[in-house]
Amino acid sequence: MPDTPATTPVWFITGCSTGLGRALAERVLQAGERCVATARNVAQIADLAATYPDTALALALDVKDGTQIEAAVGNAVAAFGRIDVLVNNAGHGYAAAVEEGEDAAVRAMFETNFFGLAAVTRRVLPLLRAQGGGHIINVSSVGGIVGSQSSGYYNASKFAVEGLSQALAQEVAPLGIRVTLVEPGPFRTDFMGRSMTYQRSPIDAYAGTAGARRAQMKASSGKQAGDPVRAADAIIFVAKSPNPPLHLVLGKNALERVRAKCGELLRTMDQWEKVTLGADFPER
Repeated sequence: MPDTPATTPVWFITGCSTGLGRALAERVLQAGERCVATARNVAQIADLAATYPDTALALALDVKDGTQIEAAVGNAVAAFGRIDVLVNNAGHGYAAAVEEGEDAAVRAMFETNFFGLAAVTRRVLPLLRAQGGGHIINVSSVGGIVGSQSSGYYNASKFAVEGLSQALAQEVAPLGIRVTLVEPGPFRTDFMGRSMTYQRSPIDAYAGTAGARRAQMKASSGKQAGDPVRAADAIIFVAKSPNPPLHLVLGKNALERVRAKCGELLRTMDQWEKVTLGADFPER
């Protein structure tokens, strides 16, 4: 029997107002699948529901708000009966040297990037368990694998997403639930503008490191090699795969940086192997 709107997969995507989230929601809907698109300002995604009245649901969702999480998930199930693919995409950045970090800005970023992601995941997991399967796709970053000057706090939030997701994958695999970490490099979205907070009181000592990278980030905005539409297609392809990867690195820049990081880590372990093994009690 051919797919109908009542049998096609249901996607629940956070952070759909712009960038990768928006592109992914559009591509899911263009493919004829059902999509619950969410954003803090629902007016920014109302056109999706208007264009696809039978397969799209646009909902307001600030992932920092537990009441909104409960309402959005409840409305999604009421409309479509299930959630098959959860994409935790909502997030933003903060560019500052570690010493320059402002506590309020750092905590606000973690509330969205990590705690909000975890809260949405916890709310959806009982549905996936009851269904006997599903797919959780957490949008991390190449910055969740490789640390960079001026991005230490953003790196930390994404490293946290990586650790959570790796543990989650092991916990839910026997339940038929799959987990994928999406790790994009620089993509041509407005992330460096609309979704990035920059340090307001830079310290001169870091002008040549964190400061220089902040300037480079601003200058590269709109010129990044990554195509969000092609990234969305890659995510959809992985979601349909019978054996999806835990890690999905996206873009040449990200691939090169992750490979370099892995090589550096292996070389360091080899170089310091004797010291490493010397930390154990002697074998008898």
